[in-house]
Amino acid sequence: MKVSVIIPFYNCSYVDQAIKSVLNQTYKKIEIILVDDGSTIHLKKLDPYRGAIRYIRKENGGTATALNLGIQAASGDFIAWLSSDDYFLPEKITKQMDFMRDHNAVFSFTNYDYIDKNNNVLLPFSGERFSTVNEVYKAFLKQNPVNGCTVIMKKDIFKQIGYFNPDLLFTQDYDMWFRVLLNGYKMHYLDEVLTKYRSHEESSTNKNLLKKKTEINTVRNYYLPRYKKYIKDLGI
Repeated sequence: MKVSVIIPFYNCSYVDQAIKSVLNQTYKKIEIILVDDGSTIHLKKLDPYRGAIRYIRKENGGTATALNLGIQAASGDFIAWLSSDDYFLPEKITKQMDFMRDHNAVFSFTNYDYIDKNNNVLLPFSGERFSTVNEVYKAFLKQNPVNGCTVIMKKDIFKQIGYFNPDLLFTQDYDMWFRVLLNGYKMHYLDEVLTKYRSHEESSTNKNLLKKKTEINTVRNYYLPRYKKYIKDLGI
C-alpha cells in the first residue's frame, strides 16, 4: 500500500528537516507532496530535494487549503500529514502501517515528543495515552487528543466525509476528527512516539493563541451535542 505524505509549507525554516525525515523512512512505498502555500522565504531549502518530492505551489490560503490540494493530488492509498516544522522518526510509517494491518484499521494515530527549535526533547510522550478505542471516544468530550502529524488514514475516507474546512485556520484537524468519528470510523491508537512536534516562537499556533481558543470553542459547540448523543447510542 502506498502512503502519500502531505507537507504544507509556508515560510518555515525547518522544512528541510521535515522532508529529510520522510525520505529516511524505512517504508518505501511513499510519495512526498509538498504544498507551498505562497512562501516568500526559505525556498532554497527545497532545492536539494526537488527531484524526490512533488512540488505544488499555490496562493496563501492556510493549512487546510494546502492539505486539501495535496490530498486531491495524492496517488497513495493512505494519507499522512507532516507539518513543515515537525519530523518523523525513521520507522514511523512502517510501524504504523503494520499496526493498522494487524488491527484492520483505516485510521490510526500515535504519541509524540514535544521538542524545541534545536530538536531537544522538552516533554516526552506529550500526548494522552489510551488502552482502548472507547477511551479515545471519551477523550473527545474534553479536548482534541489527536495530533494531526501522527495520523495515517485511508484516503477514501475523504470521499465520504469531505476535506478539511478552509474557514478554520487553526482547528481544521479538530473539526475533521469529529467528522471521522461521527461517520463511524474508529480511531486506533499506537502507544509509541513516532513523531517529533516542535515548539518555536515563529509557529502559527504560538502567534495566534487567542484566535485558536476561539476556534476550538466554535468547533466544540458545533459538534459536542451531536457527539454526546452519538457515543451514548454506541453504549460508551
